[in-house]
Amino acid sequence: MILNILKKHFGKGLVLIGMLYCITIILSACSSYGKLPDGERLKRIQESPNYSNGEFQNQIPTSTLVEKRPFLKSMWNFLFREGELRKPSEPLPMVKTDLKALDKNINLAVWLGHSSYYVQVGGKRILIDPVLKNSAAPAPFFFANKAFKGNYPYSVKDIPDIDCLIISHDHWDHLEYSTMIALKNRIKAVVCPLGVGSHFEYWGFDPQIIHEGDWYDFFRLEPDFTVHVLPARHFSGRLLKRRQTLWAGFMLEIQERKVFYSGDGGYGPHFAEIGKNFGSVDFAIMENGQYDPEWATVHLMPEEVVQAAIDINAKVILPVHSGRFSICYHPWYDPYIRITSASRNKNFRLLIPKIGEIIYLDDPNQTFEPWWQEHPELN
Repeated sequence: MILNILKKHFGKGLVLIGMLYCITIILSACSSYGKLPDGERLKRIQESPNYSNGEFQNQIPTSTLVEKRPFLKSMWNFLFREGELRKPSEPLPMVKTDLKALDKNINLAVWLGHSSYYVQVGGKRILIDPVLKNSAAPAPFFFANKAFKGNYPYSVKDIPDIDCLIISHDHWDHLEYSTMIALKNRIKAVVCPLGVGSHFEYWGFDPQIIHEGDWYDFFRLEPDFTVHVLPARHFSGRLLKRRQTLWAGFMLEIQERKVFYSGDGGYGPHFAEIGKNFGSVDFAIMENGQYDPEWATVHLMPEEVVQAAIDINAKVILPVHSGRFSICYHPWYDPYIRITSASRNKNFRLLIPKIGEIIYLDDPNQTFEPWWQEHPELN
């Protein structure tokens, strides 16, 4: 009611400015915000070929908002607009897999919803962009980006000790403070793009385990385990100041197996470049969700996911960035329908498991039923 009165007398724009100002003040003292790079880390960033004019740049011109509508209106829509069936009316099916009980020598992947994944390859346990709480937003902004209905079966207690944590960028739906703090003493190594390590150091992580890379840097964590930091077409920022840390995709090379994670980002020539450099990819985790014409350059449309998978020569793809949070306007089921249609007769296998189902990376015949088709809203 108070919000409606303010909107009536002062207009949406001024109300939004006032709200953002208050949030800025609150978050300036909030540990979950993290810390922007400074000192020697900032000097390294400023020497990056991907940094100019005070911020990181994409390889090709990229606008966060494509449509030429007022910024405040776009922000208002992003925070408060209700799209048709953005969230399912009933909980989506989920499976509780005992991750700690899994034989670490079995090559597998488990999608934990949205852009969170647990991967085992070559005896290594890898955790990617884990967000295990029920909101993909800073604590004072709890009313935004709330998870879909249902009892989410995973918490930090379910995560085993991790050989490598990979963080693609510092947006709230990929880097979540409470999960990081709870897992801090159970992570052997962190690999992240330039600048993101500032958050981890601020949160008390040992600087010796933090490996920050620019695009095309790589880290040989063990003789048979290398992580490559690769380009993505996106942006970064945990509040109003953007592009002060880098964003990235990754290629994991483990015992002659290659696992690719796209991170967030729009379509661009970097995918073909990755395909040329690495030859082929055994398993690719590809962003497929939270897309819209307004930000078409920084998120893949499902049809672009297919083209990107072809560009990198992927043998198997897992489309993600859906299933748990809605930060866009499309119906929750749209990513699954469109990616399935666009993938027909292509030279890769498309796997869309339920949250928590195990993908066995050495099983060339494994399939999953189109579980979304059983939801009441599609019947």
